[in-house]
Amino acid sequence: MQLIDIGVNLTNPSFDERHQAVLERAYAAGVQQLVLTGTSVDGSEQALELCVKLDESGQRLFSTAGIHPHSASDWNGDSAQRLRGLLSEPRVRAVGECGLDFNRDFSPRPQQEKVLEEHLALAVELKLPVFLHERDANQRLLEILKDYRDHLTAAVVHCFTGEQQALFSYLDFDLHIGITGWICDERRGTHLHPLVREIPRGRLMLESDAPYLLPRTLRPKPKNGRNEPAYLVEVLREVALHRHESVEDLAQHSTACARRFFGLPSVD
Repeated sequence: MQLIDIGVNLTNPSFDERHQAVLERAYAAGVQQLVLTGTSVDGSEQALELCVKLDESGQRLFSTAGIHPHSASDWNGDSAQRLRGLLSEPRVRAVGECGLDFNRDFSPRPQQEKVLEEHLALAVELKLPVFLHERDANQRLLEILKDYRDHLTAAVVHCFTGEQQALFSYLDFDLHIGITGWICDERRGTHLHPLVREIPRGRLMLESDAPYLLPRTLRPKPKNGRNEPAYLVEVLREVALHRHESVEDLAQHSTACARRFFGLPSVD
C-alpha cells in the first residue's frame, strides 16, 4: 500500500533536527511520497531545499511555492519574480498555498484577493496546478476563480472543512478536494463523514497538514501532540470507513489521483 501526503509543513520549526526521523517513520507507514507546502516565499525556498537535501533520488519529496493568505500583506514587487523562479524548479509541482481566509483576516481582504489573483495568473502562465486555502470565503473564492478556471490545469481545495454547499460548488468547478485529520475530530469534523462519500474517485486526495491537525482518533496519541505524515494512515482509515471503501481501495485511487495531479513519478 502506497500513500501520498499532498500537504505537510515540514519547514515548521517543530520539525527542526527531526526531518530524517519523521520521513523514515512516514516511509515505514506506507507514505511513500510527500508534497511539502510553501506558505511564504522564504518558506517555499526552504521547502525546496529540504526536498533536495533529504531526497537524493528525486522520487519522494516535492513542494509547492506560494504565499498563504495570512501573509498576503508580505507581497511586494519581488514576490512574483521569486515565485516564478521557484516554480521553474523541477521539484516544485504546484502554485500555493494561496487563497482566501476570511475567518482570521490576518491580512486585509482586498490584499488577499489581489495576491490570490497574482498566484492564479502565475499558474495559468506556467501551466501548473494550484494548492488552495479557503476559510469562510467560499463564494468569493469562486467568483475570483471563475475568470481563471478554464485556463488552469487543475486546482485542489486543501484541508476541506466546509459544508455540503461549498463541497458541491467546488466539485461543480471541477476542483480536487484534500481531506485531513479534521475528519477524525469528533468536536467539529463529523459533518464531513457523509460528505466524503460525495467526492468522486479521481478528485479525492489525502493530506496530514502536519504538524497541525493530529487525528483525534489516533491510538495511542503521541505525548508531544504533534502530527506527522506517518499518521496519514489514520486519516485513510477514517475516510475509508465513511466512504464504505476498503483502506486498500482508497489508498489506491487517492494515490493515483495525487500522482496525476502533481505529476509525480512512480516510486521504485
